[in-house]
Amino acid sequence: MMMIPRKHDFDLFDDVFGDSFFNEGASRLMKTDIKEIDDGYEIEVDLPGYNKEDIQLEIDNGYLTVTAKKDEEDEEKKYIHKERYIGECSRSFFVGKDVKEEDIKAKFKNGTLKLTVPKKDENAKSEKKNIPIE
Repeated sequence: MMMIPRKHDFDLFDDVFGDSFFNEGASRLMKTDIKEIDDGYEIEVDLPGYNKEDIQLEIDNGYLTVTAKKDEEDEEKKYIHKERYIGECSRSFFVGKDVKEEDIKAKFKNGTLKLTVPKKDENAKSEKKNIPIE
């Protein structure tokens, strides 16, 4: 018996970029590493393609929220394939109710946001505040 490969109509882009690695849900995920250090935590968030001005940090009731927003690009361009996400995405981390915005250090360099969060007592109540990025 001879095996003859079936001829398929396929698009190379659909075949390669149809993988779950390239799907829309994955593009919205802020890839994050969290490391415990002696007196706190270091959080590194990958935000490739964003500028410092596109990123907002705020703390509310013990939750640190990172929000990144990109405006729409020129709509007149006709793309053959588009993977880069345009819009807003966010991610929250519980850091403790006693952590204040002045306790958190934030730096953004080469598409990576690095946050240093101290370990604090979790029994205090806080209000929503913005955190500056260096």
